[in-house]
Amino acid sequence: MFRFQGIGKTILYVFFLTLISVIPTIYFLSTSIMNSVEEITNSIENEFPDFYIEDGELHSEENKPLTIPGNDMVIQFDSTGTLTSEDIRSDQNTVALLKDEFVFVAGGQVQTYDYSMLTGMTFSKQEITEYLAAADSFLIIVLLIMAIIIYLFSAGLRFIEVSILALIGLLIKNMMNRKLQYRQTWRMSAYSITLSTIFFTIMASLQTVVPNGALISWLVGIVVLLLAIREVPQPKNNNV
Repeated sequence: MFRFQGIGKTILYVFFLTLISVIPTIYFLSTSIMNSVEEITNSIENEFPDFYIEDGELHSEENKPLTIPGNDMVIQFDSTGTLTSEDIRSDQNTVALLKDEFVFVAGGQVQTYDYSMLTGMTFSKQEITEYLAAADSFLIIVLLIMAIIIYLFSAGLRFIEVSILALIGLLIKNMMNRKLQYRQTWRMSAYSITLSTIFFTIMASLQTVVPNGALISWLVGIVVLLLAIREVPQPKNNNV
């Protein structure tokens, strides 16, 4: 009977379902970023030697690389030039202040930023610590913007998923000889993804990876839609 529901109500339901599905992702990502910023600030303030960045290079009296393990990431410091970005390959998230570049590793992806971009500017340990401490004041705003972007992107993908599933629904209704239009299979598809969405949201909350998750999600959606279409009454035969 959901095929007769107003389209506006169905669209709102898809947005609501998307909101539920992204909560674990936004929560864990925000927590990780906040903990990382705090960890970096504490490490620079308490465990790094005095240093300054000038003329595109990191200077300090430390004569060997330092590695500071943390809960969520590894922090490295090297003003000797021993380490390069090619050496910073880690399965764990890593932040590194090297001789002539800043290196950030997350999710196996390495990003580098040369100090040469700071031409004409000098930064000391105390100034960087103060900047990081001040970052807490606007970090909430950054995380809020990030959460909105994640939500809108996920909603877009969710609508594409429903639209494709609705096309599959047209094939199913032809095979089952049901009288349905695309707008009706679209409404039914929007509700058919509920089971898989809730399941993967729970798995994400438990930080459990489901093998072949995308394939399972599509199969569950198709099966639920198939069962729903099967319950739609067949058109009456008016031939005498």
